[in-house]
Amino acid sequence: MRHTLNLPDERPLSGRLINADLAPTDGARRTWSTWNICALWIGMSVCVTTYTLAADLVLDAGLSVAEALVVIGLGNLIILVPMILNAHPGTKYGIPFPVLARASFGTLGANIPAMMRAFVACGWFGIQTWIGGKALYQLHLVAFPGGLGLPNILPDWVGLNTEQAIAVLLFWLINVYFILKGTESIKWLETLSAPLLIGVGLALLVWAYDRAGGFGAMFGRASKLDSTEKWMTTFFPVLTGMVGYWSTVALNIPDFSRFARGQREQAWGQALGLPATMVLYSFIGVAVTSVSEQIYGKALRDPIDVVAQIGGTGVVLLSMVALSVATLTTNIAANVVSPANDISNLAPHRISYKAGGMITAIAGLAFFPWKVYESHRVYIETWLIGYAMLLAPITAILIVDYFLLRKRELNVDDLYREDGEYRYTRGFNLVAIAALVIGIAPNLPGFLNKVMHIGEAPAAPTLWDHIYNLSWFVGFAVGGAAYLALSVLFRTIRKPDLAEEAEEP
Repeated sequence: MRHTLNLPDERPLSGRLINADLAPTDGARRTWSTWNICALWIGMSVCVTTYTLAADLVLDAGLSVAEALVVIGLGNLIILVPMILNAHPGTKYGIPFPVLARASFGTLGANIPAMMRAFVACGWFGIQTWIGGKALYQLHLVAFPGGLGLPNILPDWVGLNTEQAIAVLLFWLINVYFILKGTESIKWLETLSAPLLIGVGLALLVWAYDRAGGFGAMFGRASKLDSTEKWMTTFFPVLTGMVGYWSTVALNIPDFSRFARGQREQAWGQALGLPATMVLYSFIGVAVTSVSEQIYGKALRDPIDVVAQIGGTGVVLLSMVALSVATLTTNIAANVVSPANDISNLAPHRISYKAGGMITAIAGLAFFPWKVYESHRVYIETWLIGYAMLLAPITAILIVDYFLLRKRELNVDDLYREDGEYRYTRGFNLVAIAALVIGIAPNLPGFLNKVMHIGEAPAAPTLWDHIYNLSWFVGFAVGGAAYLALSVLFRTIRKPDLAEEAEEP
């Protein structure tokens, strides 16, 4: 069913709740096929951070190659389920994530989950911008070996030299160009880049195989998880990190599925594009990293560093351009679309999609992403698992509200009215907010413990640390159960009577 707004004159839309970017997508713009959505996921998945996932799990966490790939595959299959479920209302009603959140959190309360998602996206935008800037910096070193010799005018606490900062700023400006071009600009970019990026990854894999004479040494690396305690303190945290990796898009997937031709396209496109691509590119990452350790005497987990070592102007040029395109497609799709809509939702009559995107871009640089990404312990244990504890309860609340309580029926017109069904208590559903707090609470002590001891040797884990290691699963289960129980107890959900509405003149 494709819903369009059909409002009686006496109950107009609230200008404070709608603009052209947040309004339901009309049929003319629902052009995304299974391949478009599959290519979207290939474009988002084939990036430097995916490449480094398995390498980090093998080199830092002590997993075997097989264990690392199983964890990545399992994590992506798990997150695929809420991804497809949350995509359903986007495709059925053509609404983006912040508008969908109004059904459960209220017309004003939806800003709470929207801004939490936007905060995480700003951080990811910064990380991907740093990676793309790093690739441009390596291109610069090929053209000018040793650099330009520009004086370092930045203070030490920034963590970048002048030429690195210029490269990051240049890549940031490229992202800004696509932000200003709008959402549709990413479709052709994803479609064209996906086959190219897979090809580049396979070329690196062939190079690694040829130089090492096979992958025997890589597959011979033994697992360090030789006790129950190590499994509890290592395997489950990294599984949570893998689920958390895409828990961001699992929340805001309606921002994309609203453009799908139908439910079949969104479901199959995601199922075909996400898990297999993540496992394949992670395998490439761990294979090339392992071979680099044999050839260069140290493990190079970043493909940018590997290509720089391989050398050759043509090879470096083509590879860095491809890596930059990979990073760009991921950044625009995964880290701009959602926060731009989320920030716009704060004041739709004043903040457009483009303005929200620009706010995201500026906030991303202020995040100092190079410091987060370069510390692998901070990146996985604090960043990935940390934001998973925030987003998991929101994901559960949306799914419980839409599928269990409303039976997939929404009053779309009232999603854009301040005095409609989703007003709750002055625009806030206190039950959803309470469930969100309850879902976050069990993970908070473990998170604070991680933050307070960054840079220190890991101490013996407490019960709260074990709970935090499963932050996404705990948050999803507790938040969803709390919302269901409280909604039934306080009878906050009133399912619209569609039959009565149809009889009205």
